[in-house]
Amino acid sequence: MLQAEDSSVLWLVVLGFIIAFVLAFGIGANDVANSFGTSVGSKVLTLFQACVIASIFELGGAILIGSKVSDTVRKGIIDINGFQGSEELAMVGAFSALTGTSVWLLIATFFALPVSGTHSIVGATIGYGVVAFGGSGITWPTFGKIAASWIISPLLSGLMSSLIFILINKFILTSSNPLFRGLLALPFLFAATIFINLFSIFYSSSEVFGMENLKWFEILAICIGCAILIGILTAVFLNPWLKKRILYEGSLPVSHLSASFKKNTSFNTTDQVEVTSMKKIEGSVHNQVFQDETYQDEETDEKAVSVKFNEEEVNSLKKDDKIDLIADSETDNGLRKKRSESAASRSRSGSVRSRTRSVIEDIMMPVDETARSKIQDDPHSARLFKYLQILTASFGAFAHGGNDVSNAIGPVISLWLIYQNGEVVSKASTPIWILIYGGVGIILGLCIWGQKVIKTIGENLSPITPSSGFAIEIGSALTVLLASNLGIPVSTTHCKVGSVVFVGRVRAKEVVDWSLFGNIVLSWVVTMPITGGISAALFAILREILY
Repeated sequence: MLQAEDSSVLWLVVLGFIIAFVLAFGIGANDVANSFGTSVGSKVLTLFQACVIASIFELGGAILIGSKVSDTVRKGIIDINGFQGSEELAMVGAFSALTGTSVWLLIATFFALPVSGTHSIVGATIGYGVVAFGGSGITWPTFGKIAASWIISPLLSGLMSSLIFILINKFILTSSNPLFRGLLALPFLFAATIFINLFSIFYSSSEVFGMENLKWFEILAICIGCAILIGILTAVFLNPWLKKRILYEGSLPVSHLSASFKKNTSFNTTDQVEVTSMKKIEGSVHNQVFQDETYQDEETDEKAVSVKFNEEEVNSLKKDDKIDLIADSETDNGLRKKRSESAASRSRSGSVRSRTRSVIEDIMMPVDETARSKIQDDPHSARLFKYLQILTASFGAFAHGGNDVSNAIGPVISLWLIYQNGEVVSKASTPIWILIYGGVGIILGLCIWGQKVIKTIGENLSPITPSSGFAIEIGSALTVLLASNLGIPVSTTHCKVGSVVFVGRVRAKEVVDWSLFGNIVLSWVVTMPITGGISAALFAILREILY
């Protein structure tokens, strides 16, 4: 039986805290980079600004809502009561999980691969749990819920973000007056964002804000009131300031600005001013999304080159495939009569091959840099969504702090509680100072080494603009916050990557780097076996040496 604060295991506690800080550093460099990759990639935030926001909101999320998910990681995956009477082994297990996870995260970050900290710690916990108890020691229903979230979370996050972006694109970006539509929608967007996040925070951590005696509908009413207030303040104060600033940043003379603000309802004068400003910005490069006719000649030339390329490709194909492709283009050139009977009998198999080839080409298609360069927001919309994305980045950091700090400090909490109490404790609350300890490590990891994975997520996977960045961040933040309040440690990485790929695919399939996405998915697949293997091996070795 271990005595409370037994000095014989103090070395394990100290070493465990050191490894936990290294793990928090790795999570900051890898996972937090995912959270801020879209903001930095769209040039809305610099890396320094992202670090400042992270310092505030990551720490706030870790303190306010981090304890709930930490409890799931600490005591929900394996039956820690099985270590009663062998508390030293429980400490060795927690240390093994920390080590296996930190080693893998540092390796993955070195190669700029965005892996899941949640995958890593769960795999490592299961690794030493299997060695200690066999398969019966794992709480498989809890593990099944967590594993299901790894598949559901990227899909749900991607669908949410895509829907948000489609609505933004339809009603704002491609409208005749994006600035007017954007300003009209801005109070509602701010109100909705504030409501979602405030309700999640207040409901999950009501005792922190003195709301533990309130019923859920009372908390709901408070959050609705706050959202309405924010919406009104946005409409009354922020909208006029943003409108003036946006038009001013368009290099307009002050006299034109003052004239344009006299007609807030019709926006007729503003339309003319906006057109003038847009023509002055880099030769109207950004207008290509909204004025496709400007590029008709260029597109015609590209089509001519494409036709020539296709003719050369057809000549190099085998005879059967050539017949299939000719059959596809028979309508306009009268080649229906030249189609042979053998080709007709094989048309169905040719169609199957064609569809299969299309799917493979979608996956293996090289990135079209020209298409990527054309992914632009309207200049006015870009400035408008810049401020929204800063807000969503802040809440995204809060959500990440609440969800992913558990990955770093879940095992070390077990170490500390066993050392402090002399026994395995399953109902003790998470000490706030350990949450702060993990939050600081996460912040340092982002600031010192975060740029590697930021580039992968924010630039290489798919081009991101302020409008798509807003949709990506609000969709993934909503998914993570929902999961945090249910006590499910979902992967922030999965949510963010899912949103980036889904929104990128909505814009154009050739702008998503499918090869890079394949490498990311592969790194997800091998994460649990690697961390579980390291943790299991280390636990087995230390158990033989020490006990």
